[in-house]
Amino acid sequence: MDMSAPPTDRPILSVEGMCVDLAVPSGQLHAVRGVDFSVNPRETFCIVGESGCGKTMTSLALMRLLPASARLSATRMEFDGLDLLTLGAREMSALRGDRLGMIFQDPMTSLNPVYTIGDQMEEVYLRHRVATRKEARERAEYLLQRVGIMSPELRLRQFPHQLSGGLRQRVMIAMTLMCEPRLIIADEPTTALDVTVQVQILQLLARLQQEFGMAIILITHNLGIVARMADRLAVMYAGKIIETGGAVEVFTNPQHPYTRGLLRCMPGYGGDRRLGSIPGLVPSLIGE
Repeated sequence: MDMSAPPTDRPILSVEGMCVDLAVPSGQLHAVRGVDFSVNPRETFCIVGESGCGKTMTSLALMRLLPASARLSATRMEFDGLDLLTLGAREMSALRGDRLGMIFQDPMTSLNPVYTIGDQMEEVYLRHRVATRKEARERAEYLLQRVGIMSPELRLRQFPHQLSGGLRQRVMIAMTLMCEPRLIIADEPTTALDVTVQVQILQLLARLQQEFGMAIILITHNLGIVARMADRLAVMYAGKIIETGGAVEVFTNPQHPYTRGLLRCMPGYGGDRRLGSIPGLVPSLIGE
């Protein structure tokens, strides 16, 4: 979390009325329903909610990486002065990996198993920059060092299966930074990692944000991560954002009953308080 004053610049990302519908055998699955939010430069904006609430679909919609069966609509989806709704496939491809980056949940399935780490990192740089392969290799070595990977020359010659889960996620972060994006979307970046490595990755993201000056959308179901990282947050439930605000404000004075329920379910240290639960069932998102 940036402990300085909250960013006041014009938002780098503005989303209004975003909907994602998926065709399923029983009708239409309304995965994202009229979502509104904005992200300011250099801030960490967290989207928090339980599994299946639409967080990942929201991130894939921003990247225009939705499955073929999905239909995306919005009143506004503007990133860094560009209308994401009207960009062609080639323009969107040029944007991804350059000004807009994404860190996926599982680095093992995100990295290509038949190419070395070096080949994959260099490809990102050469795709978006006029540079030689030597310059791309030097950039990759530098960034592996910045994310705390020892012996970067050796790691660049290795394949993904030769690295631990924590190292693979550090590689994914370094790869995302190859072209210094203005916004990074991190979708549950610590899910597949043990607790110690999770803390290291979160500390790394916070440090790199200060160093490189990018904004981060951090998607998670973990309120502990939100408390640690967020400048502002949005609480998502059943495809809708039901509450937004500053992290301190939402944690100390939640307005929506679901947000209050989530906070009651958050374990604390010591004491014998019984964990809370949220009664009822999530409504069906399938309709006409």
